Amino acid sequence: MFMIGRNILSLLLIFSLSASLYAQQEKQYKVNTVAFYNLENLFDYEDDPVTFDDDRTPEGKDHWTKEIYEAKLKNMAKVIAEIGRDVTGTSPALLGVCESENRRVLDDLVNQEPLVDKNYGIIQFDSPDRRGIDVALLYQKRLFTPTNYKAYPLMIYDEDDRTKRVYTRDQLLVSGMLDGEKIHVIVNHWPSRSGGEARSRPKRMRAAELNKKIIDSLFSEDPYAKIITMGDLNDDPTSPSVKEVLEAKEDRDDVDIKELYNPMEEMYDKGIGTLAWRDSWNLFDQMIVSHELLKKDYATYRFYKAGVYNKSYLANPRGRYQGYPYRSFVNGFTGGYSDHFPVYLYLIKEVN
Repeated sequence: MFMIGRNILSLLLIFSLSASLYAQQEKQYKVNTVAFYNLENLFDYEDDPVTFDDDRTPEGKDHWTKEIYEAKLKNMAKVIAEIGRDVTGTSPALLGVCESENRRVLDDLVNQEPLVDKNYGIIQFDSPDRRGIDVALLYQKRLFTPTNYKAYPLMIYDEDDRTKRVYTRDQLLVSGMLDGEKIHVIVNHWPSRSGGEARSRPKRMRAAELNKKIIDSLFSEDPYAKIITMGDLNDDPTSPSVKEVLEAKEDRDDVDIKELYNPMEEMYDKGIGTLAWRDSWNLFDQMIVSHELLKKDYATYRFYKAGVYNKSYLANPRGRYQGYPYRSFVNGFTGGYSDHFPVYLYLIKEVN
């Protein structure tokens, strides 16, 4: 049962958890959505002389025009506006994104009609990735106030020439106050599986090591830190990078202080994914949380549940790839969205 509270910020829906969860006692909660979305090459249509974006220009191989760019923005904004809205009444309070070319495309995105009234702020750094794609965090200014943020470069090198750096995406750490409570968010886009999963695995292991280093630094300052690390990891929840390096656990009851819980692993075990390849599903897009968010007193914001936002309109409606994410570009603009489904989680706390 969902209802709007009279004395709560209009952007936060008050809802009642099931009686079975709370021993027949109806309680009311504030809810905020935190989400992540791979935007599948959200490029503008102008040539950047310092990156390899030539294909995404009107004269390039993809014939990426102003009209196509605007259609892509419209589609991305539609999806973002709807993630979590059925529960919270609004779009995500915090949204990590990847595969955005620059600050301009994000400015254009948050100024689309479905999002402009949400007054999103943007935290983004230009990554050294050769294609020019970045990670970023979008946040509703009325709900979240950033206090610190930093981009951490991932230093990896060509396996055939250890003096040659492989330039890839930074990892973005943003700390701030969500409705008055401190929270840390790390946005990731780990190296791809280009060249094969096994051959490229060391690069993602290094990405996981950097992520673990960032997380451990937060824990060293506060063992009870509320941390969400999210992103397109290009690995599944059971991959060595996640299980062995991050040591993210599937069972929340096994998670101790300064440890991590991965709610996506149970979904992956059930065959749920965020992208499909050769008739099999991967769950590369993940939301992983720290122990402090798992407590069940709900006096402050806690993790409630996570999910894959895979509404039917986001799936390819026909053909060989029916049911796969309806990607926006295959030998031309398709009218679709992204080759990844978004992922999300709900943070809740009890209303006094």
